[in-house]
Amino acid sequence: MALTVLTVAALAVPAFAVEPIEVNEDISVSGDYDWTRFADDNITLNVYNWGLYISDGDDDSVDILSAFEELTGIRINYTTFDSNESLYAKMRSGGASYDVIIPSDYMVGKMAAEGMLAELNFDNIPNFELIGEDYLGWAFDPDNTYSVPYTWGTTGIIYNTTLVEEPPASWADMWNVEYAGSILMFNNSRDAYAIAAKKLGLSLNPSSVEEVEQVMSELKNQKEMVQAYVMDEIFDKMEGCEAAMAPYYAGDALTMIDDNPDLAFVHPEEGVNFFVDCMCIPATSKHKEAAEMFINYMCEPDVGYCNIDYIGYSTPITEVWEMLDDELKYSEIAYPSDEVMEKAEVFDTLPDEVNSALDAQWSEMKSYDAEGSGWMVLIALALALALSGFNIWRKLRRKLRDNY
Repeated sequence: MALTVLTVAALAVPAFAVEPIEVNEDISVSGDYDWTRFADDNITLNVYNWGLYISDGDDDSVDILSAFEELTGIRINYTTFDSNESLYAKMRSGGASYDVIIPSDYMVGKMAAEGMLAELNFDNIPNFELIGEDYLGWAFDPDNTYSVPYTWGTTGIIYNTTLVEEPPASWADMWNVEYAGSILMFNNSRDAYAIAAKKLGLSLNPSSVEEVEQVMSELKNQKEMVQAYVMDEIFDKMEGCEAAMAPYYAGDALTMIDDNPDLAFVHPEEGVNFFVDCMCIPATSKHKEAAEMFINYMCEPDVGYCNIDYIGYSTPITEVWEMLDDELKYSEIAYPSDEVMEKAEVFDTLPDEVNSALDAQWSEMKSYDAEGSGWMVLIALALALALSGFNIWRKLRRKLRDNY
């Protein structure tokens, strides 16, 4: 009898199901969520995200922010940062008020421990249920009290196949004197530290001040060969053939390769950083419930698909992954093999003493000028001139070929 009742009830559900709401030709959202409850409240949400990290209408992408405004009547003030550390500094200074921010895993843990994040009310974020279990319950926020996964990814080396004879396979290749003056490096302490630590066979999470000093010494040894420490600047430099190789995030590597097919990407053999970037609400937000609506919207399958399809990063939403075309769905860059993931490490939130040492040592390394490094500078300049000449010759050759 109970089975009969359940069967009848199950068959009856579609008759009462709420039809999806069509926002535009690309996006439909759940019809059983009250998307318009703040339409008359004159709310502006301040959203703070990484640069080049949302589908905003550029390059024929879907403008998911304007679609949200159209759907809800809530305005979006969207600004960007270039590293977790700059996000933290801006938040700590109190110079600006934000409603939604997108920090990475370890920074979520740090900010939560310092009381900088609001606890989320998941009654307002029912789409949280669409997040795959593999991306929940990490040590930085074990109960997902403060965070909803936005994207995930890995780090690796992006390189120019026309400027690098042997494809890099190891982080040690970033210290190769042959490419002095043509190597780019992360301009943030955690990512740069992680690379040098892996080169030395250490964990990317330092366990002591002494370990920090050891790894930072390795970064000092590399500094003579580094053309520039970059974040978003990497796009112009790598796409414009201004450097031979650089470490960066896999999702952005896909974008750069799409713009310049001479570029390629590899996960170094020592292991890489696996990261989860998350949507969070600062404790100082003036519109917490509306911010939770925005997070719920970003987890809508159509919205998530449009976003991931444009930015190239990996999705934590199972239904969105199923919607992707095979080229992205089965990309070894966006969705690495088990072999890569088995050697990947997640950034931990560091103890205050170690974190302070990392910040201090990073600042010292950035201002470090190795004594007696003049010969290396000359080599770097010579290689830079050779690289410039090679690029000019390459462009002329293409032009002549096109003319004939």
